[in-house]
Amino acid sequence: MSITTTAASAIRMPPASEAHLVLEGLTLRYGARVAVARTDLTIPRHRVTAIIGPSGVGKSTLLRALNRLHELVPGAGVEGRVLLDGDDIYGPEVDPILLRRRVGMVFQQPNPLATRSIAQNVTIGLELVGAPRRERMMAVEWALRRAALWDEVRDRLDQPATSLSGGQQQRLCIARALAVRPEVILMDEPASALDPIATARIEDLIAELAREFTIVIVTHNMQQAARVADFTVFMTQNEDGAGHVVEAGPTREIFTAPRDRRTEDYITGRVG
Repeated sequence: MSITTTAASAIRMPPASEAHLVLEGLTLRYGARVAVARTDLTIPRHRVTAIIGPSGVGKSTLLRALNRLHELVPGAGVEGRVLLDGDDIYGPEVDPILLRRRVGMVFQQPNPLATRSIAQNVTIGLELVGAPRRERMMAVEWALRRAALWDEVRDRLDQPATSLSGGQQQRLCIARALAVRPEVILMDEPASALDPIATARIEDLIAELAREFTIVIVTHNMQQAARVADFTVFMTQNEDGAGHVVEAGPTREIFTAPRDRRTEDYITGRVG
């Protein structure tokens, strides 16, 4: 196995013609501390891109920067650009709320709204933007079908969302993200709290959703990344303690022929 440590040769992302999101010099801070060092990446349209690496290297921070959730943390700072179809999402004219309709988020723990029904959980995003009731009702079946949950809940849409199992709750949260018709879906460890059967359902769902949406997923599970991702980004910490991208490219190449020894050490379990 040929291993190099040249940064340029280790970043093998798709061409600009396939780009949906482009990170240009993106640097993320908490106060004076650099959490994620300068990052340049291309996220391809209608593909699954996985971000892997040890705990604490800034994977979730990088993910949250893609729809401006990072900036909600006190003291957070952003340098560089994130282009969505060529437009900088950090531009002064961009409304973060409208941006998050285009770039949705699914979190690690299922977080359905306990006081709302299954249907109301799906439509909450549309309610917040003032969508008419007819549009909201139509979105319920559309989103639940795409989240592979409709057949399981169609006869109990008025029941509390907390009546669902953990795996069903996570698919409900995915349906909630889908209801506002995003272009990109960010997933932060979406199956880490689930049992193997529920995890398999989520992985199958991710593959289905990538036909219509661009997916970016953070996972500690390297087997999961190998199963679901078209492209993989490996992050670790540099000598200053900041997270940074070591290698990126097609998943098969990352797992069978990594070009940086740090990537090989991580995926073979020698470090991490």
